[in-house]
Amino acid sequence: MNKTSEGYTRKLKHQRIFRFTICTVFCIIALLPFLLLVMNATRSSDAIKSGISLIPSTNFLTNWKNLMIKQNGMQITLQKAALNSLKITVPGTALAVYFSSLTAYGIYVYDFKFKKLAWAFIMAIMMVPSQISVIGFYRFMLDLGLVDTYVPLIIPTIASPAVVFFMKQYMEASLSKEMIEAARIDGSGEFHTFNTIILPIMKPAVATQAIFQFIAQWNNLFTPTIMLTTDSKKTLPMFVQLLSSNQFRTDYGVVYVGLFVTIIPLVIVYLILSKYIVAGVALGGVKG
Repeated sequence: MNKTSEGYTRKLKHQRIFRFTICTVFCIIALLPFLLLVMNATRSSDAIKSGISLIPSTNFLTNWKNLMIKQNGMQITLQKAALNSLKITVPGTALAVYFSSLTAYGIYVYDFKFKKLAWAFIMAIMMVPSQISVIGFYRFMLDLGLVDTYVPLIIPTIASPAVVFFMKQYMEASLSKEMIEAARIDGSGEFHTFNTIILPIMKPAVATQAIFQFIAQWNNLFTPTIMLTTDSKKTLPMFVQLLSSNQFRTDYGVVYVGLFVTIIPLVIVYLILSKYIVAGVALGGVKG
């Protein structure tokens, strides 16, 4: 019995070591590009061209000064581009998460005719790349006079099939319909129930999708490049693209400093919302 117990303990120890090793390797792979970006932001352009280095240099301030000088020859500044990105990303993320959660709630809670057809339609849209419909979308926005505005970059985010799918799956796993029925018996309206009861329960899912949506919209270059023509309205990814355009001699140190600036808001949003994700995982572990 003792030998069996010792063998089982040894086996568990080996499994833990194996899992820890695998997780460490994947963590390094995930963090390596971020580390290289930060290191390159501190190096000169010639040093970056010479090869990869994980040792920080002393050129960060020089690269930053060169970035400030270079933007003087452009029609938009770094600060203005960052503000434009925030104007698009913040409301777009809020609309995508809220209305997608509301859609998932409606499909999960209510029984109505063609419910399965509606869900199948949402799933079908997930498989259609956005690039396929961009020509028709651009023509539609042109007819409405909305080209070169932020409206086509914000309002359509309300329809986010991937977020709807995630939210519905989360509701099926963690949301009890009896709770909703109890709220109705107490006289709570549908929107009041959703806003005051359902959304707080779904904080981990909302936080997760808010991070994904914020990253996707903040880094979006394809749609803004098509919709925005005025230089003063361009976003931060478009600003970074201009830094490496043929209009200027490419200074890789300046480009990496620009990229470094673009990821700062993403890190901040993750640090703010990550506690809700961790809490959700812990709660799921306790329920399990």
